[in-house]
Amino acid sequence: MRSKPHSSKGLVLKLVNGVWHASGTVGDIRVRRSLGTRDEETAHRLKADYETKLWKRHTDGDEAVRTFEEAAISYLKNGGKGGEGGDGTYLPAVLKYFKGRVVGTIKPAELRTMANSIYPGRAPATKNRQAIVPARAVIMHAHDLGWCGAIKVKQFDVPKSRKHRPVGRDWIVKFMAEADKSKLPHLSALVLFMHETGTRVSEAIRVEGQHVDLGRAMILLEKTKTDELVMRQVTSEIVARLSHLGLKAGERIFGYTDPKAVNRVIKRVAGRAGIAEVSTHSAGRHSFATNAIAGGAAIKDAMDAGGWKSAKLFMETYVHSSQAGKNIAEMFDRQKGPIDVNEAGAKIERRRKARKS
Repeated sequence: MRSKPHSSKGLVLKLVNGVWHASGTVGDIRVRRSLGTRDEETAHRLKADYETKLWKRHTDGDEAVRTFEEAAISYLKNGGKGGEGGDGTYLPAVLKYFKGRVVGTIKPAELRTMANSIYPGRAPATKNRQAIVPARAVIMHAHDLGWCGAIKVKQFDVPKSRKHRPVGRDWIVKFMAEADKSKLPHLSALVLFMHETGTRVSEAIRVEGQHVDLGRAMILLEKTKTDELVMRQVTSEIVARLSHLGLKAGERIFGYTDPKAVNRVIKRVAGRAGIAEVSTHSAGRHSFATNAIAGGAAIKDAMDAGGWKSAKLFMETYVHSSQAGKNIAEMFDRQKGPIDVNEAGAKIERRRKARKS
C-alpha cells in the first residue's frame, strides 16, 4: 500500500508497505530512508529531527552532526578489527555512555570520567584497555574521516606488575637441565624460545613445522592479538634444539595445545629443579624485556624484537630492575675513574674540623 506524499519543506513522508519513509533533498543531500515506524505521528517527529540534522550538516559540516555511534559503526566496518580499539568487544558499554553525543564535542577528560563511570572500582589497566583505548580509537577514526578534531587522552597510571618475576640465565640453565633429564625436550625448546624472543605462550604453541626456517634461524609467528604474521629471529641454541624435534608441516613443533597445561608442567619441572615456580609470562615476555634492556639493548630494538607497540607499556609493565641504584652508581664511578678513598676521607675530616673551630 502506498499513500500520497505529505507536503514538507525538504523531505516528504511516504507510506511503503505500512512503514513510513522519508525522501527528498536537503541542501545537496539526497535522502531515501525508512523511519522504522508505522505510526504517522512518530514518523512526522522523526522526519523533522532528521531534517534538522541534515540542514545542520549542510550548513556547518560533518563535525556538527556526526555522532559517536556513527563513528563506531564506521570504525568497525573500516579496519577497526585488530586495530588499537580491538574487535569491538568493549564498545557496547562505551556506546551506551556516549549515546547521542556528537563525536566532535567529546573532550579528553570525559574519557577518563566515562571509564570511572562504567568500571567503578576496577584496576587502572582495565579502565585503560576496556574504556579509554576503544573510545579513543573510535574518535581518532572519526578524525581521519574529517568528522572531528584529533584527541589526546592521558590514560590512568598503571602500577608495575608485582605478579610476574623475571628470571635470568641461571634459571633457564637449571630449568632446561631438569626438563631434559625428565625427557621433555619440547618443553625445554618452548621455554627457551619464549625467554629469548618475548613470544606469548598462546602464540608459541601454535607454531607448526612449515613456519620454521632453520637455515635463516627464523620462525613465522601469528600474533593472537592482531592476527598479523611476523618473523622472530632466534638464537643458534634454539635452532639446535628445534633441529632435534623432528619438525613436520602441519604439526605443532612444541607439541602442546593448551597454554594452561604448559604452565602446569613448567611449575612441576621448576619445583623438581629447586628454582622459582614462575608462569610462562614471567619466564618469557617479562624476562625477555628485562634481560634485553639490562644487557644494553636499545629500547626500540627490544620492542621491535618482542612485538611491543607502546614504549610506555613496555617500560612500565615489562621491564623490571632490582639493581637500578647499583647500576647508576657504577656508571658514575666509571665516569669519574679511580679515586683515592683515603684522601677523600681526609678532605671530609679537615672540613669537619674547620667548621667546628
